[in-house]
Amino acid sequence: MKINIACPSTGMQKVIETDDEKKLQNLYERRMAQEIDGAILGEEFGGYILRVTGGNDKQGFPMRQGVLTNTRVRLLCKKGHKAYRQRRTGERKRKSVRGCIVGHDIAVLNLVVSKIGDNPIPGLTDDTIPRRLGPKRANKIRKLFNLDKDDDVRKYVISRTFTTKKGVERRKAPKIQRLVTPLTLQRKRARKADKLSSILRNREEAVRYKKVVAQRLAEQREARRSLISKRRSTRKSQKVAAEASAGN
Repeated sequence: MKINIACPSTGMQKVIETDDEKKLQNLYERRMAQEIDGAILGEEFGGYILRVTGGNDKQGFPMRQGVLTNTRVRLLCKKGHKAYRQRRTGERKRKSVRGCIVGHDIAVLNLVVSKIGDNPIPGLTDDTIPRRLGPKRANKIRKLFNLDKDDDVRKYVISRTFTTKKGVERRKAPKIQRLVTPLTLQRKRARKADKLSSILRNREEAVRYKKVVAQRLAEQREARRSLISKRRSTRKSQKVAAEASAGN
């Protein structure tokens, strides 16, 4: 079995290949995210605490957290599940994965150093590899370098220089995310002003609309009143004419 041990604090990792059944017996039936004593792997790991993070079997199927078995199972996977990438919207597919328990047929086991012991291990804790990529988000850069809000974040971006195939030296740096600049503040003020002007414009239009509606209703009432008065006068004249003809 190959045992891949990684140390996040130093940025290094080491692969150990062992067939000693006494050592492997102590790893069997362990679950993912479980911490084990490093002395299981040998005296050089005394004082170290290692955490099981996963592994693969001989056919390359990965271990999956939450599947409580040490064998291979077929799960119906959908978007968001581990070890599956959907090709079409809403697609589901049955995929083979291993359980989260370490078994005899695991070919590669991944461990992470949770606690470093007293003795440095060559190739794992005796040196430090600097991070090649730094943070992108403005607040995370401030947190890394302990900056204030007044400090310019753009001066502290972790960048690297490299030479192209044409022999030109270039500088490569990430684009800072969530960076507040005078231009972003200007755009924010413009958005706020547009929103406010839209609200005021809507109010004015609502007032004008109510005035037009009131005017139309008044015109309708006046037209109805004049129509009723015309009808009454017509009826009255007809009545007077009828009485005059009856008197003759």
